[in-house]
Amino acid sequence: MNSKSTFDKPVGVIGAGSFGSAIANILAKNTKVLLYARNPKIAKIISKGRKLHDQELHENITPSNDLKYVAENCEVLFPIVPSENFPALIDDLADFLKPYHILIHGTKGLIVINKNWEADENIKIERDDVYTMSRLIRERTLAVRIGCLAGPNLAKELADNHPAATVVASHFNEVISEGQRLLRNDRFQVYGSKDLLGIELTGVLKNIIAIAAGALSGMGYGENARALLISRGLIEMIYLGHMLGANTQAFLGLAGIGDLVATCSSKLSRNFTVGERLGKGEKLTDIVATMEETAEGINTIKIIVRLMKEYPLRAPITESLDKVINGDMTIEQALRFLMKSPFSIDFDFF
Repeated sequence: MNSKSTFDKPVGVIGAGSFGSAIANILAKNTKVLLYARNPKIAKIISKGRKLHDQELHENITPSNDLKYVAENCEVLFPIVPSENFPALIDDLADFLKPYHILIHGTKGLIVINKNWEADENIKIERDDVYTMSRLIRERTLAVRIGCLAGPNLAKELADNHPAATVVASHFNEVISEGQRLLRNDRFQVYGSKDLLGIELTGVLKNIIAIAAGALSGMGYGENARALLISRGLIEMIYLGHMLGANTQAFLGLAGIGDLVATCSSKLSRNFTVGERLGKGEKLTDIVATMEETAEGINTIKIIVRLMKEYPLRAPITESLDKVINGDMTIEQALRFLMKSPFSIDFDFF
C-alpha cells in the first residue's frame, strides 16, 4: 500500500502538458493534486471531461487556473513547462513562494538570460550566462529546497502505466525523500541523487543525441548505426557536461544512459521525432510549426554551439546538427562528416 504524504496540503503540478499531466497522475496515486493550466480553457476541459492529452486523469487531481491559489495551498510544487516559458513562470510564481516551499522541476532545457545572442552572432556566451532551471529558481525566488526530475520518462508510457523509474536530484535530503515518497508506487521506482547539476545536464544534453538518432532512423539506417551514435553521443555528453561544470558519474546512471537509450530509440520522444523528420527531408521550420509541444534539443544545440566558441572543445555531433539546423549542411553531409571524424581513442574521461 502506498504511504500517504505527511503534508495535509495537496501537491501542485504547474504545467498541463503531456509530461506534467503524467506526473500529476502518478502523484495522485499517493496524494491530492492541484494541476495548474495557464490556459483557462484547458482547466475547464479537465473539469468537464477528466481527460487531457488522451490521458484519463485521476480523481485526486483538481485543475486550477490560479497560480497564487496553487502556490498558497501547496508546499510541494512540480514546475513542468518548456524552458522558453520557464523564466516568465518563475517570475509570476516568485511573489507567492516562501522558504518552506519545495520545488522539483521536470524541465529538460537550458536558457540564456539577458543577452540578445540569437540575433547577434558576435555576442559571446560564457558558462555563467547559461542557466539550468534549478539555478533560475534559486536566483529569482525565495525557494531554497530545489530539485529536479530526470530519467527515461516518456510521457505516453507513463500515462499508460508502464513500469518506469526516475531520479530526484537535490542538494537537500528532504527534497529527495519527499520526492520519492510522493512519486513512488509499484509501477514507478524513484532513485535519489545529491548531484543536482549533473542530473539536470544529463536530461538536457541527451536531447541533442536523440535528434541525431531520429535522423538516422529517418534516413533508414539500422541498429549498428544507432549503437554507434549512442555510444559516441554519451562520450560527447560527458565532455559537454564537464564544460558546464558537471562530473562524469551522473551520465552513467539512469538519468544519463537510461534516458539516452530511451529517447534515442522511441518515436514517442519529441526530439527523436524532430530528427526523424529531418532525416526524411522535411525542413525544420515546417517541423516546429506542426509540433504540439516543444522539442528542447533544438534550442540546446544552439546554446551549446555558441558556448563552445569560448572553450577548447569539439563536439562533432552537436556541431553537425547545428549546421543542419542552420541549412549549412544536409543530413547526408553531416553523416559523412561524422563517419570520417578522426577519433582513434574510444574514451579518455576516466
